[in-house]
Amino acid sequence: MRYDLRAIMLRAWRLYREGKGSFAECLHRAWISEKAAPVNAERIQEAKQAAGITEETNTWYGWKQLGFEVIHGSKALFGCDLIHGSKGDGAIYKARFFGASQVQAIPA
Repeated sequence: MRYDLRAIMLRAWRLYREGKGSFAECLHRAWISEKAAPVNAERIQEAKQAAGITEETNTWYGWKQLGFEVIHGSKALFGCDLIHGSKGDGAIYKARFFGASQVQAIPA
């Protein structure tokens, strides 16, 4: 498997500038995140198929980054355990996903 070394270094420098630790630690975190990405994508796809969801989905934060907000009171369509590499320990966390039908554009 080939890794995008440019993206890894950019992420490491961003973490370092944010004060997340020494550069070596930030580089370690960037590598863990890069290695976890395909595993996380596979876990999300499997959970989505198991739940029978066909619409576009994203996490609450993911929708916010795209300029949408989850409608108040909406329940997550499905969840799965993902690897959180940016903390440097590769810890597992539970992510919840909401569908495109559960979001609205953030008013300007």
